[in-house]
Order: sequence, then C-alpha cells, then structure tokens
Amino acid sequence: MSVQLESKLRQLENETSVVEGKVKWFDPVKGFGFVVADTGGPDILLHANVLRNFGQSSVADGALIEIEVQRTERGVQATQVLSIEPPEGNDTVPLADFEEIDPEVLSNAVLEPARVKWFDKAKGFGFANVFGKSEDVFIHIEVLRRSGLADLQPGEALAIRVVDGKRGRMAMEVNAWEAALQR
Repeated sequence: MSVQLESKLRQLENETSVVEGKVKWFDPVKGFGFVVADTGGPDILLHANVLRNFGQSSVADGALIEIEVQRTERGVQATQVLSIEPPEGNDTVPLADFEEIDPEVLSNAVLEPARVKWFDKAKGFGFANVFGKSEDVFIHIEVLRRSGLADLQPGEALAIRVVDGKRGRMAMEVNAWEAALQR
C-alpha cells in the first residue's frame, strides 16, 4: 500500500460524522450492541462505555438514537451518543397501572432525583429510592422501555416522575440522570 493511501485511510479513520438511526439491539451484559442508520449501510457498533458517557447503562431495542460515528479498521463505531428517544409507538396503549389516575396528575408529575435500589429484568420490575423520601418507588419494565431504557443497575442515578398508584408510589417515567439534566 502506498504511503499516500495509508495516510488517506488514517485521515478517514479520524473523521467523525453524525448519524441518526435505531438501536438494533443492546446487551448490557455483553457490553455492546448495534445501531442501524436511517440512511442504511453497515451496522454501527455501540459500546457500553460510549453509552455510559451519555449517562445510561442500557438502551431499549428500537430506540431512536443520534450518534457520532467513526470508521475504523473493525468497521463503523459510535464515538459519542448525542440523543436517545424512546422507541416509536410505545405510548399508544396506556398501562393498566395508570388507567385510573387523573390525567392531570400524570401530566403534573415532576422529575425527582433517585437511585436504583434493585432491578430484575427477568422479573420485569424493581425499585428506586427518591432522594429525601423513605418510600420505595416501583419501576415496571414496560415504563422503563417506554422511557427508552432496557435495564437498570443498582446505584444508578435517575430522574423519575412518580405518581401514587395501585402498587403505592410508582414511576411513570424513568430518565438517566445525565439525560434529564439536558432537558
């Protein structure tokens, strides 16, 4: 390979571009997943560290995502997450837990700082503690998915909207702490 060609390839590898797409899948246990660009092309590697730098430990399959990408010897990789939106069509059917709650109460719920106590993806629920309050807050996996997340880790910082429901205090929206600060 000529010196000029090698130089051009290195230059291309250092250039980043912004891509919008959907999360194909992400596995927090494996530490990576893939994004499919809206414009097509090869799958884009999304590493857990890049997602953590955005302030999340997981992302829901089908979530809309805007990322900076870089072409490398191993293919296209995300270098920075710019935004994540929950998967489309998630809120068309209301959750049974919130059906009997006054819509005004739901729309007036404020974001509260919280930490994950525990979350079991297999069971489909977990609990968080809101700063300064003693009651646990129930988090259902469907609320998590509708919020654009797939899993939570103990101690993870969140910003959640909480309502009093059938099961006591319940999260109706869950945000990664850093993402909530940007809103």
